[in-house]
Amino acid sequence: MATEPQLQRVIGLPGAVMLGLGSIVGTGVFVSLGLGADIAGTMLLPAIALAGLVAMANGLSSAQLAANHPVSGGTYEYGHRWLNPSLGFAAGWLFLCAKSASAATAALGFAWYVHPDLMLPVALCLVAGVTLLSLTGLQRSNTVNIAIVSLVLLSLGAFVVGGGLELIAHPQRLQPLFDPQRLPDFLQAAALMFVAFTGYGPVATLGEEIQEPRRNIPRAVIVTLVISLLLYLAVAAVSLANLDGAHDRFTTLVGLADCFSGSQLSWILTTGAAIAMVSVLLNLVLGLSRVVLAMGRREDLPKATARIREGSGVPAVATLVVCVLIAGLVCLGDPSLTWSFSAFTVLVYYALTNLCAIRLKPEERLYPGWIAWAGLIGCLSLAFFVEWRVMLAGLGLIAVGLIWKTLFNRATQVDQ
Repeated sequence: MATEPQLQRVIGLPGAVMLGLGSIVGTGVFVSLGLGADIAGTMLLPAIALAGLVAMANGLSSAQLAANHPVSGGTYEYGHRWLNPSLGFAAGWLFLCAKSASAATAALGFAWYVHPDLMLPVALCLVAGVTLLSLTGLQRSNTVNIAIVSLVLLSLGAFVVGGGLELIAHPQRLQPLFDPQRLPDFLQAAALMFVAFTGYGPVATLGEEIQEPRRNIPRAVIVTLVISLLLYLAVAAVSLANLDGAHDRFTTLVGLADCFSGSQLSWILTTGAAIAMVSVLLNLVLGLSRVVLAMGRREDLPKATARIREGSGVPAVATLVVCVLIAGLVCLGDPSLTWSFSAFTVLVYYALTNLCAIRLKPEERLYPGWIAWAGLIGCLSLAFFVEWRVMLAGLGLIAVGLIWKTLFNRATQVDQ
C-alpha cells in the first residue's frame, strides 16, 4: 500500500527567522502603529514594550511546545495533546479566524498603498496571486519571503536614519510616556500591538517543516521577537518625534517620511510598505494552510483538506480553503475592523497556548514554568481591554466553531 505524501523539513534557522519577520514586519509597522498611536498617543512606546514582553512569554511557550511536538497545526495540536479535544479545536478555530483577519488586513493594506481607489479588487487579486505562489512549494515561497523581508528592513532602516535627527533634537515630543488617567487607552493599544508581535506563529505552525525543530524553533522565535521589538520601538519613537503641532493624529509612515525627507524616502517607504504586506500575507497563508491540514487529519474539517500534493509537498486543498476564507474577510473592506477583530481572538488563542505549556512535564520544559503563567495572565488581562463589540463577536465565533465541530462530527459518524 502506497504511503501518503508527507511534509518535508526544508527550512533551517535563518529561513525560520525570516518566516517570523515576514509575518511581523508588515501590518505591525505600517498599520498597527498608527492605530495604536491614535488610541494612546505617546504612550504607544510603553504599550509596545508591554505587548513585546507578553509576546515573548507566549513565544517561549510556543517554542517549547513545538520543540516537544514538532508537527503542523500549532496550538490546535498542542491542545489535543496537553489539554482536551474541545480546547484543541477551539485553538485551531481561533487561529484560523484571527490570522485570516490579519491576512485580510495585510491584503487591504497593500491595496491602500498601491491604489486606494480600487482597494477591494487589488486586495483580492493579491490574495489570489499569493495563493498561487504558495502552491508552488515552501522552498520557493521562503526564498521570495527572504528577498522581500530584506528590502523591507532596508526601507525601515532608511526611515529611522532619515527621521532620527528630529528625535535627537526634540525628545520632549515623546512625553508623557505614561498617564495613569488614560490606563484603558494604554492597555487597548497594548492589546492591538500584541497582535503585531504574533507573526512568529508560522514558525510553530510549520514545525513539521523546520529542520532540527528542538534546537531551531526556540532560537527562531526568540531572535524574531527581539529584532521586532527593537524595530517597532525605533520606528515608533522616530514617528512620534516627527509629529508637530499641525498633526493631531498619527499619519502613515509614508506621509511622515515625505514631511522630513521629501519624495525620495517617501517612495522607498511606499515600496517597502507594499511588499511588506505581500510578505505578511504569504507567511499567513502558509501557516493557516498547515492548521487546516492538521484539522483535516483529525477530521475536524473534511478529509480532503489533509491531502498533500506529490512533487510540491503542499497541502493544496487546505491552501485553497484559506484563500477563500481570507477573500471573504477582505470583502469587509476595512483594515481597522479586521485588525481589531484579530486582537481578541489571537489573545484567547495564545492564552490556550500558555495553558498547554503549563501542562508540560518537568523533563519536557525548556524554560521555567512561571513564563507560561505570565503569558497566560498577560493574554487574559489584555483581552478585557479590546472593544466590547469585538469581544462579543469573538465569543460568538468560538460558539459557532464548537457548534460546527459537534454537527460535523455527527455527520461524519452517520456517513461511516
